[in-house]
Amino acid sequence: MVGTLLTVFTALGVAGCGQAPAAAPPEGDPAVVAAVPGTDLHRLTLTEHAIERVGIATAKTAVDPRSGKLTVPYAAILYDSTGNTWVYTNPQPRVYIRQSITVQRINGDVAVLTDGPRAGTVVVTTGAAELLGAEFDTGE
Repeated sequence: MVGTLLTVFTALGVAGCGQAPAAAPPEGDPAVVAAVPGTDLHRLTLTEHAIERVGIATAKTAVDPRSGKLTVPYAAILYDSTGNTWVYTNPQPRVYIRQSITVQRINGDVAVLTDGPRAGTVVVTTGAAELLGAEFDTGE
């Protein structure tokens, strides 16, 4: 498993962090990582080929009609080394930004949140771990 993830991270071959968001990765680079101004987060811009190779899939956040609480597919959730919870949003085609969430509870394959992206936000459900590796350049 670790070998597979390292292979995927290496395949992404993320370029160094820049200050301004790139419209698209330079030819030959599968991804560009740029700082999000005013935060410690990064904006990842991938090529179509990189998205296909990683197998990125997405879904939208929703509001549970019974409880009125924000929900996200459990598959979208990432846990960092300190236990913080995150999702990758997909605000524009080929663009991914990590966002903090607060999980209230897990109901099967749905997580109920007390804080997170607004309802209707597109989040990554498959490939988020690879995006995290690309963001922090853990594949090289």
